[in-house]
This record gives sequence, C-alpha cells and structure tokens, in this order.
Amino acid sequence: MMAAEGPFVAALVARLPEPKYNLGAFGVALALAFVAESPILMMLATTTALARDRESLARVRRFSFLMNGAVTAAMGLIAFPPVFDLLASRVLALPPPVAERAQLAVALFLPWPAAIGFRRFQQGILIGAGRTRLVAYGTAVRLATMAGTGLLLFLVGGIPGAVVGASALSAGVVVEAVASWIWARADRERLMLRPPASPGEVPTLAEIQRFYWPLAVTPLMNMAVQPMVTFFVGRGHLPIESLAVVPVVNSFAFLFRTPALAFQEVIIALGRGGEEALRSLRRFATTLGGLSSLAMAAVVLTPAAGLWFEGVTGLGADLVPLARRSAAVLVLLPAAAAAVVWAHARLVMLRTTRLVTWGTVIELTVIATSLGAGIRFSSLPAAIVASASILAGRCTGAVFLLAARILKPAP
Repeated sequence: MMAAEGPFVAALVARLPEPKYNLGAFGVALALAFVAESPILMMLATTTALARDRESLARVRRFSFLMNGAVTAAMGLIAFPPVFDLLASRVLALPPPVAERAQLAVALFLPWPAAIGFRRFQQGILIGAGRTRLVAYGTAVRLATMAGTGLLLFLVGGIPGAVVGASALSAGVVVEAVASWIWARADRERLMLRPPASPGEVPTLAEIQRFYWPLAVTPLMNMAVQPMVTFFVGRGHLPIESLAVVPVVNSFAFLFRTPALAFQEVIIALGRGGEEALRSLRRFATTLGGLSSLAMAAVVLTPAAGLWFEGVTGLGADLVPLARRSAAVLVLLPAAAAAVVWAHARLVMLRTTRLVTWGTVIELTVIATSLGAGIRFSSLPAAIVASASILAGRCTGAVFLLAARILKPAP
C-alpha cells in the first residue's frame, strides 16, 4: 500500500501544468527527504529486535527521540535557502525551472523524517506484539490522508505540482504516526509491566548505539543513491526527460520490491523459533523474490506497461517509451531485494550489523562507478543508464552478502 502513494502522487503532478519541471522538482525534493529520513528507518527493526520489557523499551524510546530530533535538524538544514541554493546549483546542477519548484517542495517535507521515525518506533512495538494488522491499517490511514490532501490541492488549482506532491506525502505520514501511537498504547503499557528476565538482557544506550549505527548508515547510503542519480542524470543524455521519468520508474519498481522489504521484520520476529523456522522463512523469501520479479516482468514487458505509464501515471506519450525501457532494465531488482533483505534480517538477529554496512558500501561503489562510466561513455538516455547502474549495484551487494559465510547461527 505504501508503494501505491508514489505512482498516485506522480499521476497528480503529471496532470498539472508544466509536468516535466514539476515531476523533476518533486523527484529531487523527495530524494532529499529520503536522505534526511534514512538514519531513522531502521528504528522499526531495532524496536522489534530490542524492545522486550520496560527497561529496554524506555531506552530504545529515549534513543528514538534523540534520532528524531537529529533527522529533523538535518531536514531543516537542507531546506535552508542558502544551503538548498548551493545544492541545486553547484552539486545537483538542476535547471533553474526545476530548482525553483523543488525549493518549496523541500520545505514542505520538514515534518517528514521525524514523523516516520516516530511511526516506525510505534510499529516496531506492534510487530513485536504480533499485531501486524494494525500496521496495515496505519498505512491505509496514510494513503487516505495523502490522497485526500493531494486531490483537494489538485482541485483547488493554481498550485505547482511539486508543492501538491510534497504536501500530500507529508500530511499522510504525520496522520499515520498519530494513528500508530494511539494503537500501540496497550502494547506499550504491557511492556512497561514486564520486568527484564535478567539485567544483562537490557541493552545500555551505548549498546543500542553500537547496534544501531551500522544499520543507520546503511539506509543513509542507500537513500544517497537518489541524489547521486540526480547528479549524474542532470549531466547525461536527455536530462530533462530523464529527470521526469526517473521518479516515476522508481515508484513503479518500488511496487514490486515492497513484498520483500516488508518481510525483514517478519524474519526478525519469527526467526526466533529455531532452525526449522529459519528454513521455512528462507524458502518463503526465495519464492517471494522470484514471484515479485515475474510480476514486474508481466507488466513491463507487455502492452500493460503503456497502460500503466500513460494511463495511470499520466506521463506524456513522448516520455512513455523512455519510462518503459528504463523499467525493463530493473526486472531482476525485486529478486535481488529479497536476497538482501534475508541477509540483513539474519545479521540483525545475530547482532552482527557491521557487515550490513559493508554490503551497502560495495553496492554504492558499483552504482557510482557504473553511473559515471555510463554517463561519460554511453550515448544511452541517462534514465536507462541510471536503471542499469542501480540493478548492477543491488545484485553485487546481494552476491557479497550471500557468498560471505556470515549467516551461520551464533554458537
């Protein structure tokens, strides 16, 4: 359901005036918001793994509040006009019409990172209590709020598409965070009544930090992929067209990656059942990745791709061929995502989180190298170079994590 918001918002933006500039600006603003939120993303896995009694809950909650404050400060820094102007002109080399629209969109994303961090802490409590259905209900609330806000602003008219998109997404995550906090109240109270089994089982703040920082760095580096892609795409072949297509293609691919992404906390929560449980989870992860890639191929390699990109997302007919070719390159991405998620979850369970970071370093190195070489030496449109580079990096990271002998149960 979360994956549906990207195509929905992109479809609204594409139907408003000056869609190329506004789609590009919205993609840039969303990429920067992703970078700001990335250090807080692993709060969900951390809460699920560590918050098991009143002491550990209190310490994880204190840590989450500190992180929420930090990511909000980072988002404020990005939105600060002199900083954003420097990023837009010197770093991202954005065309002036795109930069102008992106600046206000970035400011509207200010509540985004802290709301997501707060929500993921509450959802970790819900997952640990086995009440995963409420996580889905929260996403439904988020989508309803996002869609209502976006449609209202769309109908009002006269508002730039990038502003409509940023406002809709920010409103959705704030309302979802409030709903998650309300629903997790009973589970928080139950944890507060549960004493720790032994003092040694309660992680100190320093131990939480050592556990968390490799996880926090990993999504930070992953989220940096989007600005890095924007940096290279703006210097490649067909830059305006590619800037408009890349966020639409990424949202489309995200639809097929989400089943695997949602599985990480399932592995952490259910993998405590022993070797038989882990074997079942591994079989499920393999099947999930394969079916997700097949489903993506069934859309992007058939006439359904044209229906999606033109009829659903609202891309102009001149952009649909580029979007289709870019998306076709990413067909294997869902399968690679399932392999990476399996490896990450096992490392979290074993509290060997440092190797998660090394896998991401390898992935980003391959993406950056491929982007640089492709933009410099290839005549392909920049959007296709970006898709090929992202796939190469994710596959390389998956091979590294699966090939290394790191997933054995702790002795």
